[in-house]
Amino acid sequence: MPLSDHEQRMLDQIEQALYAEDPKFAHAVRTTSPQVHYKRQMIKAAVGFAVGVAALMAGLVANAGAITIAVSVAGFLLMVACCVWALTSWKRMTGIAEPATSRGRRGRRERRGSSGGAARGGFMERMEERWRRREEER
Repeated sequence: MPLSDHEQRMLDQIEQALYAEDPKFAHAVRTTSPQVHYKRQMIKAAVGFAVGVAALMAGLVANAGAITIAVSVAGFLLMVACCVWALTSWKRMTGIAEPATSRGRRGRRERRGSSGGAARGGFMERMEERWRRREEER
C-alpha cells in the first residue's frame, strides 16, 4: 500500500532530521541492505559445513572407538544444520520465503488468492476453494 502525501512528507522530514542529527549513522543505515546480512550467514554456513566434513572424515579415519563415532555423528549433524541454515538464508536473500514472524498467523490465507492459489495447495485447499465458489454462485 503506497503512502499518502502527508505520510510521505512526514517520512522525508524524519529522514532529514536523522541526517542532520547523526550523518554517520544515517549513512550506515542507508547503505546496509539485508542481503549483505544473509550473504554473511551463507558464508558462515559454508565454513561450518567444511568443519563438519572435516570432523566426519576425522572420525572415520581415526580408530579410537566410541569417540570417533561421536565425532563423526557430530560432524554429520553440523553439516545438516549448516545446509539448512544456508538454504534458509538463501531463500530470505532472494525473497522466496519471508520470515514467519512477518506473516503472522494468517500468512497462508493472505498469500493464497482466488486466482490459482488453490492449485498450489493441497487437496483440502482445493476442496475449500470449490466450496467457496459454489457458495458464491448461490
